[in-house]
Amino acid sequence: MSQAAGVIGSARAPYARVVGAVCAAHFMAHFYIILLAPLMPFVRDEYQVTYTQIGLAFAVFNIVTAVFQTPAGFLVDRLGARVLLILGLAIGAASFITAGLVNSFWVMIAMFAVAGIGNTVYHPADYALLSKHVPSHRIGQAFSLHTFAGMLGSAVAPASLLMMQSSWGWRGAFIGAGILGFAVAFFLLLVRDGSIAAVKASTRTVSNSPDAGWRLLFSAPILLNLAFFILLAMMSGGLYNYSVVALGALYGTPVTTANAALTGNLLFSAAGVLVGGLLVTRTKRHGLVATLGLSAMALSVALIAVVDLTSLALITAMSLAGLFSGVIMPSRDMIVRDVTPPGSFGKVFGFVTTGFNIGGIVSPLIFGAVMDHGSPRMVFLLVAAFTLLGIVTVATRSGRTA
Repeated sequence: MSQAAGVIGSARAPYARVVGAVCAAHFMAHFYIILLAPLMPFVRDEYQVTYTQIGLAFAVFNIVTAVFQTPAGFLVDRLGARVLLILGLAIGAASFITAGLVNSFWVMIAMFAVAGIGNTVYHPADYALLSKHVPSHRIGQAFSLHTFAGMLGSAVAPASLLMMQSSWGWRGAFIGAGILGFAVAFFLLLVRDGSIAAVKASTRTVSNSPDAGWRLLFSAPILLNLAFFILLAMMSGGLYNYSVVALGALYGTPVTTANAALTGNLLFSAAGVLVGGLLVTRTKRHGLVATLGLSAMALSVALIAVVDLTSLALITAMSLAGLFSGVIMPSRDMIVRDVTPPGSFGKVFGFVTTGFNIGGIVSPLIFGAVMDHGSPRMVFLLVAAFTLLGIVTVATRSGRTA
């Protein structure tokens, strides 16, 4: 991990522990997002509920996050990122421990809603902390490590949760996940270098009035970034959730091959994030990097839509689409940072990353309807179309908002 070494520089770097703590928090955020999925069969069997009923947990988690993430960003700018990040970790951890201890399905649903509140702080607090503490020539790499840590949390969650389930049952897995969250919160509590205090102090020099904040959020550059994040969520939602079934319906692709292609997409996306972190240190033309990456991704996905590829070619095309989607992520974050005034990182990143939740809510409705109407090719064509629309949001962006 030469990139990690480059970001941290040395163990004595003043921002090293901040980067590590923020990455650990983002790891937990994605770990918690995955929490229910691998344990769903065990939860469903115990409570004797339908998949629709258990789906309420996912719904309330995402809806609460979407509604309250922007207000959480305002609080980050006003009260300080570190204290709210610790609080968010503690809320999430306590929610899942409670869900594991209390024998009630509806209490579990309520706890996922509460966990959604805890989830609101991660993006605004993480980006605020990194933007304030990491030197400008290292910030792109720090963003890439932050994104990679989240992906790592998603990747290790299923296996580790199933291991805990096999030893202690699904309730023990919930409780174990909660204990892990408290451990990360305690780690963040110990991170006390002098620059952390600077986050809270520096925000006092910038107007944090609600009216000024909302005018900033509804300015054209910020709205374009919100649209960009929504489109990114639509692209990933289409590929991650529907590529396997769409390939089977379109070309008769075996499930094992389709899943291998999806795995390649996910693995190369994680690798692409690290490559993108190196690129942003070598150029300030983040819009160009994003445009080229999106173009290459659109081409790869369009190829899958129109050509019945061999197994190896399909896995290669899906892996390349993942690589290019990963490469653009650090540039994506730098594009947002470039248009954000000092002291507003919390509210701006909280607002634009709400696009992930909006896209996550809307994309299943669109792609599910496409599959229900017997148009599997359209899944890939829509992903390519959303990718090209993403280029429009990048190409029309303007400079920093005053």
